[in-house]
Amino acid sequence: HRADHDWGPVTSIREQGVALLDGAGIAVGGDRPHDIQVHDDRFWARVLRDRELGLGEAYQEGWWDALRVDEFLVRVLTADVRSTIRPSPTLLFHMARSRLTNRQTTGRAGRNARAHYDIGNDLYLRMLGPEMVYSCARWDEANDLDAAQIAKMDLICRKLHLEPGMRVLDIGCGWGGFARHAATHHGATVVGISPASEQVTEARRRAGGLPVEFQQQDYREVTGSYDRIVSIGMMEHVGPKNYAEFFDRCDDLLEPDGLMLHHTIGSNESTQSVDAWFDRYIF
Repeated sequence: HRADHDWGPVTSIREQGVALLDGAGIAVGGDRPHDIQVHDDRFWARVLRDRELGLGEAYQEGWWDALRVDEFLVRVLTADVRSTIRPSPTLLFHMARSRLTNRQTTGRAGRNARAHYDIGNDLYLRMLGPEMVYSCARWDEANDLDAAQIAKMDLICRKLHLEPGMRVLDIGCGWGGFARHAATHHGATVVGISPASEQVTEARRRAGGLPVEFQQQDYREVTGSYDRIVSIGMMEHVGPKNYAEFFDRCDDLLEPDGLMLHHTIGSNESTQSVDAWFDRYIF
């Protein structure tokens, strides 16, 4: 962990920001793809006040850009620039709220999912490819996204030891890509759930007579029993305060000799608050 800088009273806000970025190998106005171009001088105060929230919102408002924003962000994260900036009252409030309140109640989780996914499918079609699988892929022996997603789904099915006729619950089924794969290649009967209506509608449209069923439902509302349960990349919508309830619910739904595969994003460092920009605009 890097200590906060003691800039002194005469150091300008812009100079502080330039120094922080220089430590990450980023030049202001430079010609490398990861160098930042600042178009509005209000950028500096906003980022030094609101850290990642300010950085994201300033980008949305056109105050800065870079030829390769991804490379810029990798350098900022690798250098841990965030830890050198004292959190503002806005961020302190966000962190306290994350610790003290349940941000993923049944009602709020549904609203969040609809805001995130019920925006039309054009963006996701362009971004995710034909199967519309919205989670990381497996690239070991794949040369394109579609093949990498199929390899990932194949691996999941092998780990689940799927057999024809097994009843599978897919929690957070998205547009139904895994459900269709498991039914087509392993003869499983799959029930997929999602709180987002446009996902469920599109998944049903793509079902094509397969033994798959899609419901607009929260995981807390599911009934029945299943030989296998799979949850791929939806834990981010569950929230830490609901982890125990989530796994208790899965245990109730799983047959005594059943098997569950749970896939999620992880980190080597624990945190009790999500990135403020992600919290406001994504999850």
